[in-house]
Amino acid sequence: MSSRDTILQRLRNRSGGELVIPDCDFSVLQRPLSSVAERIDQFEKTIESVHGEVHRCTRESWIARLAGILSCRGARNLLVPAAHQIGRALRDSGRDDLPELLIYDEPIGSWQPHLFNEVDASITSTRGGIAETGSLILWPTPDEPRLMSLVPPIHIAVLEASGLYSTFHEAMHEQNWASGMPTNALLVSGPSKTADIEQTLAYGVHGPKELIVLVVE
Repeated sequence: MSSRDTILQRLRNRSGGELVIPDCDFSVLQRPLSSVAERIDQFEKTIESVHGEVHRCTRESWIARLAGILSCRGARNLLVPAAHQIGRALRDSGRDDLPELLIYDEPIGSWQPHLFNEVDASITSTRGGIAETGSLILWPTPDEPRLMSLVPPIHIAVLEASGLYSTFHEAMHEQNWASGMPTNALLVSGPSKTADIEQTLAYGVHGPKELIVLVVE
């Protein structure tokens, strides 16, 4: 008998029989059904409480809204994905009120100085959002590496309103995370923050100083 079998046998003898594993009960994580509008309201309230910024727009107006946001902040450039439809839409828009569009298409070793010192803003897609915690779900890809959302001073995320979930558990269940996940997944709730200095919460110390979410309804 192996050591494992010996230990299990002792546990069985102590408990009086075979080990019984209880069924998982996730009822405590369930929330009442809510409408998309209610989830947007909750998401906006929660993420703005930690210095995030939400702009509601439509599929036809989000680029114009983005241009206005970047213009107000004096952004000189915007890092966009090369293949994702967000990047394609921006490059094909023909707008002259957008800043210079950059593409992260080089190895990080050669691009790192430019990324860390010269990029003013970046825009990424999202896999969804969590209304209860005011969080964005990001699954980095070669087209949208994680540094796009972690380095530039301004991170702009495009969130489809239909992709808002009430809870983290609901998002994992509905998107079937159990079937496979990327090597790195991000939950982003507001701009960067830390309390390492005298236990005082400070924003924008490392990472984006601003998180701006365009909710496309």
